[in-house]
Amino acid sequence: MVYPHISTSADLLKSTVRLDELFPFLVEQGTASAAIVNTKLYGVLPFWEACHKAGIHGVVGLSTFIEFEDQPYPVVLYAQTNTGYKNLLKITSALSTRDKTALPESWLKAYREGLICAIPNKTEWTMANAIKVLGYLKSVFSERCYGSIERPGGEKMAEEDSFSASCGQLEIPIMATQEIRYLQEADAFAFEVASAIGQGLKMSDAERKRPEHTKAYVPAAEEFTVWFSSNPEWLDETKKMLASCQVAIPMSQQLLPVFPLAEGIDRRAYILELCQNGLADRVPGYTDSYTERLQYELSVIGNMGYIDYFLIVSDFMKFARDNGILTGPGRGSSASSLVAFSLRITDVDPLEHGLLFERFLNPERITLPDIDIDFADHRRHEVVEYVAKKYGDARTAQIITFGTLSAKAVARDTARVFGFEAEELDAISKMIPNRIGTTLRSALKESPALNDWIIEKEERKLWFKTALKLEGLPRHASTHAAGVILSPTPLVDHVPIEKGSEGIYITQWPMGELEAVGLLKMDFLGLRNLTILEQIRRLVHMDTKKWVDYSSIPLNDSATYALLAASDTTGIFQLESDGMRRALQQIRPTAFGDIVAVNALFRPGPMEFIPLYAKRKHKQEQVDYVHPILEPILSETYGVIVYQEQIMQIAAKMAGFSLGEADLLRRAVSKKKREILDEERLHFTRGAMAKGFTEAAATEVYNLIVRFADYGFPKSHAVAYSMISYQLAFMKTHYAVYFYAAILANSAGNTEKTQQLLQEIKEKKIGLLPPSVQKSFYSFSVEEGKIRIGLNTVKGVPGSAVKALMEARKEGPFTSMFDIAERISAIHFTRKAFEPLIKAGALDDFGLDRAVLLASLDSAIKHAELVKPNEEPGLFDDMGTSFMKPKYAKATPIPENMKLDFEKEVLGFYLSTHPIAREKEKRAKNFAELKDLKNKRDREQVAVLGMVEEIKRIRTKKGDAMAFVSLQDDTGLASVTLFPKEYAKYNVLLEQHAVLEIQGAIENRNHKVSVICKSIET
Repeated sequence: MVYPHISTSADLLKSTVRLDELFPFLVEQGTASAAIVNTKLYGVLPFWEACHKAGIHGVVGLSTFIEFEDQPYPVVLYAQTNTGYKNLLKITSALSTRDKTALPESWLKAYREGLICAIPNKTEWTMANAIKVLGYLKSVFSERCYGSIERPGGEKMAEEDSFSASCGQLEIPIMATQEIRYLQEADAFAFEVASAIGQGLKMSDAERKRPEHTKAYVPAAEEFTVWFSSNPEWLDETKKMLASCQVAIPMSQQLLPVFPLAEGIDRRAYILELCQNGLADRVPGYTDSYTERLQYELSVIGNMGYIDYFLIVSDFMKFARDNGILTGPGRGSSASSLVAFSLRITDVDPLEHGLLFERFLNPERITLPDIDIDFADHRRHEVVEYVAKKYGDARTAQIITFGTLSAKAVARDTARVFGFEAEELDAISKMIPNRIGTTLRSALKESPALNDWIIEKEERKLWFKTALKLEGLPRHASTHAAGVILSPTPLVDHVPIEKGSEGIYITQWPMGELEAVGLLKMDFLGLRNLTILEQIRRLVHMDTKKWVDYSSIPLNDSATYALLAASDTTGIFQLESDGMRRALQQIRPTAFGDIVAVNALFRPGPMEFIPLYAKRKHKQEQVDYVHPILEPILSETYGVIVYQEQIMQIAAKMAGFSLGEADLLRRAVSKKKREILDEERLHFTRGAMAKGFTEAAATEVYNLIVRFADYGFPKSHAVAYSMISYQLAFMKTHYAVYFYAAILANSAGNTEKTQQLLQEIKEKKIGLLPPSVQKSFYSFSVEEGKIRIGLNTVKGVPGSAVKALMEARKEGPFTSMFDIAERISAIHFTRKAFEPLIKAGALDDFGLDRAVLLASLDSAIKHAELVKPNEEPGLFDDMGTSFMKPKYAKATPIPENMKLDFEKEVLGFYLSTHPIAREKEKRAKNFAELKDLKNKRDREQVAVLGMVEEIKRIRTKKGDAMAFVSLQDDTGLASVTLFPKEYAKYNVLLEQHAVLEIQGAIENRNHKVSVICKSIET
């Protein structure tokens, strides 16, 4: 049996054939050959590998169009030879990068070698001109040209006779085919729905492209033979054609990019000199241990053939530094390389931090090096563009990823295509959770409501059944957030590419497939915390002209450790969560190693060792070592194995393993496979006994390694990322006002975070100045030790208006609202832009009440329309400032509470004073602050005063009404629970923005705190 035309689900929504369901059936049918034929080369490698595993001869095809006299005609091109396969890569890449749907004659002639052309009996081939086009294809492909006829379900297509006659006339051999788009005949409807989702149309839409028939399934061997029983020679032709396709897709090559060096320069000598100079800069007067480590690393890197890779990374890191783009101190295991440190790829000195090179590159296990780099996220693209420019567009690409139809997405997409009403779509969204790992079946299991809803109507049953069939199919392609591929020769020699964003190509294959071919992936990651560090530094420089060099910040600053021990970590990378704050309070860090340890330990599993680490650090418990040989390795973590590197050092020290073998042991043991554990136990025990240790001691230490193998964290990654945590903590300690200005700018839109920051700012007595048309910049800035709110923070103000204000201000301060109107023109001076600015206090500089400014806004708009209707020079520009200025309108001052409401509306927070702070003064009672509730004991009685933000009313299992209320005061937010009895009593008081005095008891469960309401007063 042969299958010459299988379209797979990798061809986005053009097929529902999944490989895991397809191949068992193909094997059952005794398949000899199978061809993947998609409209791009998506999914080729997984198909190829599945064929290989199943012992089926795999063939690669491409469904496309050729252009003849400006008309497109459908064809299928099969790769017959390796050259043909390379030509297919080029054809799909050329079409996809140039937005063309059909191959022009010149391309076809250039890429025809090694290809077979199959002409399907589609409608286009029965048109008047068809015989001429058939003749043309015959002339291009000669004996490699076939007519291809399908009989879906055994039915002859209307075009068959005239098509086969034309082929006969031109002596074009005919092969039998079947275009497969779904597995079974019963899947035809689901496929049609998938196609409608792909087209973005409802099933009922007249313009929807409908399938030609409902028989595009995978026929059994007998069926296919019966369908073509009148022309068995066509089946033979198909078998011969597929068997003639002999392609070997080259895998696992070393396609490493090459760094451009002048001819005659020895790469090993070049990188050695760079490293020696870099190391002398970073560690003046470095010792022999550095020289030995450097030479060892360079010999491994050289022998593995990775010198160019290091030079390339070092070069684009230099570009980033030279252009003021902040880069991370390192990421993952690359931070354990002294070569990377010397070339300024990382900022972590591996000798100082006890990091092992073998954790990064193991000479006993050849793998591609993986240097992932973090950049300030808003400038990452500049580095990618630099690389593309330096190594050539044709050799550089970002990586494709495929988004699949998740449970919620497939349910909604299918419902939309079915034409469900908006309220039904909403109901579906509410009943299917957004949780990762949710499937339609699991959603149905946990939601009786969903089950009841489905069985209400027949259409919903069909909807659910169809959605189940489509769940998990690839739906759309997008660009990988970080991955970049660099190739030593044009990419199209190895992989298909297509048009990407930012003018850089993307690959048609995802990451795993690129690595399988042997291409090198580099991760250029955008990290928001680096952007924050960059903003803090910029704010410090703007205000003080001082430039902070993060790589030279001392790691022994006691004030920074005091801040961390006090868990004052809002805004500090990795250390913000409540759990992490508790860990810091227990450990009370006094050295950089403590931050590294807490970052490594704060994960499910090893978290249980945090109290042990803390007690031993503070000498409340004796440090205990299973064996004295472990002391030098584990003393830095008080006898607790925290890092993978410690496991490696133990194996080296006790069992005489090389560090390369120790890395293999670490990997093997973490897999927890019984036979591997026993094998390695023997290896470890023998090694230890050869070094004079007893079998009992070796067994005890090996058991310890097995226990901790899952817990071990790469120390190199923990050190590198702890540096970012430390740098932010250092800036918060010594440059608090700049720190808060940058963090506020990055928390825009997150009300809870902004509230938390404003509360801290208030507690630290840092002044917060309102936005100002005279003094504010786009974002938050620092002015005389206070934070000035930026104009972009005001909700609803167009960015173009802010830009116009900033431009006009360069010529001097504004004298009045009317002065602004005539200087920025009526295009930008609009009610939309200036009403929110007035409400936020941005025009208070003119010394007028906000009511006056609001009342005068219309006449200011009219003034702008008259004096400067657009940005062209105006009629009255030369008349000077005295000309025709309207007068401000009279108005009663805005009441204080309305002023506060306006501020909340346009800024998202109360700027002047929080209404609850004023209420507390008025009531003169003792209320607990909401931010402190988390420090209260469970069941402790409290009285709180707050404003109702949100009310969620629900019914208990018994059907009684109750509510959860979100309450806000001037210090933060809290949750209040009203059980049925209290709800019945106080429900009438629950209104948004109501100010309530609540008596209740604290409920502190799983570190989530709420107030159980006992009574309410207004």
